[in-house]
Amino acid sequence: MTALSQLEQLKQFTVVVADTGDFASIKQYAPRDATTNPSLILKAAGMPEYGWLVDKAVQDAGPTADLGNVIDGLLVLFGGEILKIVPGRVSTEVDARLSFDTAGTVAKAREIIARYERAGIARERVLIKIASTWEGIKAAEQLERDGIRCNLTLLFSFAQAVACAEAKVQLISPFVGRILDWYKKSTGKDYAPAEDPGVKSVTEIYNYYKKYGHATEVMGASFRNTGEITELAGCDLLTISPQLLGELQKSTAPLARKLDPVAAKNSAATKVSFDEKSFRFALNEDAMATEKTAEGIRQFSADIVKLEQMLAQKRG
Repeated sequence: MTALSQLEQLKQFTVVVADTGDFASIKQYAPRDATTNPSLILKAAGMPEYGWLVDKAVQDAGPTADLGNVIDGLLVLFGGEILKIVPGRVSTEVDARLSFDTAGTVAKAREIIARYERAGIARERVLIKIASTWEGIKAAEQLERDGIRCNLTLLFSFAQAVACAEAKVQLISPFVGRILDWYKKSTGKDYAPAEDPGVKSVTEIYNYYKKYGHATEVMGASFRNTGEITELAGCDLLTISPQLLGELQKSTAPLARKLDPVAAKNSAATKVSFDEKSFRFALNEDAMATEKTAEGIRQFSADIVKLEQMLAQKRG
């Protein structure tokens, strides 16, 4: 009997999600869901095999449409193609420049969902990605009431996770690897997977959610190595880059479940709650989360601008 790969072992107790806009990679690893972000779409849009999608987005929008509309069209075209491959959901991100604009985020999310629905794709198959700012969380709270499911991204702190659960968002994406990056730079130390600050953060959030009955799904994201992934085996979902999916597929080392809802009930987590003032203060007190959230918003905003420039050139 052939030993199962670590990827197959992981799929036994965690939903595996592909973190890419590259259809070939998604087909190769058979995930249930897929996530995209502006950086991944920018990368995929620059690949020759996806030039037809860029051309179609420009053509569909027409010569006078603003570039925001062209980008929305491109995101939905990518999402639609991904949904032909995965049986579950795709995550599509709202323009990061709206991260501090609740009304703007709500309007943009509704536009994106309307585009998917016009393309014959049910809203249940789409997660709208929104940065975990206070404004973003409040936007998601409104959208969830309208049956638009949200994935709160750029999440680095316990306060952000609790506020998302209280807003009843569908799913959060705590960024494991970017937390590790900050601590390595700050302390000059390397961390074993079990001591990885990103792993510890997701474990704390997972245990808190399960102990207090929060329905919000936890999807670990932004991994730097397979050790982080194996330490979070059992998490609701994990979104993983093609490179790390490949490493998991090549390994047949035993993989044990580390996160478990029954064990989480016995965790020492104390129940807390955040209003706007206490949320902002808690986030401000966490230098890592403050810096990484801001940096992530800047990076995704810059990549949206690059995407706009690429589309403007295509349009001539």
